[in-house]
Amino acid sequence: MVTNINLSFEEMWEKIIECDRKYDGLFFTAVKTTKIYCRPSCRSRKPKKINVEFYDDIEEVEKAGYRPCKRCQPEVAHSPHVAFVRSVITFLVNHYKQNLILKDIADVVGLSPFYLERLFKQETSETPRTYLEKIRIDKAAHLLKNTTMTNLEICYEVGFQSTSNFYKIFRSIKNCSPSEYRKELLNELD
Repeated sequence: MVTNINLSFEEMWEKIIECDRKYDGLFFTAVKTTKIYCRPSCRSRKPKKINVEFYDDIEEVEKAGYRPCKRCQPEVAHSPHVAFVRSVITFLVNHYKQNLILKDIADVVGLSPFYLERLFKQETSETPRTYLEKIRIDKAAHLLKNTTMTNLEICYEVGFQSTSNFYKIFRSIKNCSPSEYRKELLNELD
């Protein structure tokens, strides 16, 4: 049972109801009826209050006969969503030229579009769309530097559907237009 943390049973109960990530690792929630333990931030259905015990040590909770939740993976030191984020990023890098919508990405990883966007933003501080835009702009910058393709050709080559959107996003990320970017590169070479 919890001894090292200065939170009452009621405070810890509030933290699991709020799914507060700040308390992950400080204590674990064990459910007597299922014999499963979770992080405070676990999004699984909440148990009845009378069925809950709190532990501050992972070894202690496992010694008491509880097994880790498959959803929040409290035994894993890093975020349980690292593999998910890695697979989304891999997909984006490999398919950046395609006209992707959130549903396409969600279908690949097997989540709803809403849940995908929420988890991805929680882990990376960005939406899949803004992450994809950064990948596309990085590819565009590479092409501006290493080819003689026109800005229009590059725009469509990296997956943008409209030139105005390409120019707007390029400027917001690189703080200049594609032409200015190429000109600066040429000036550096001289």
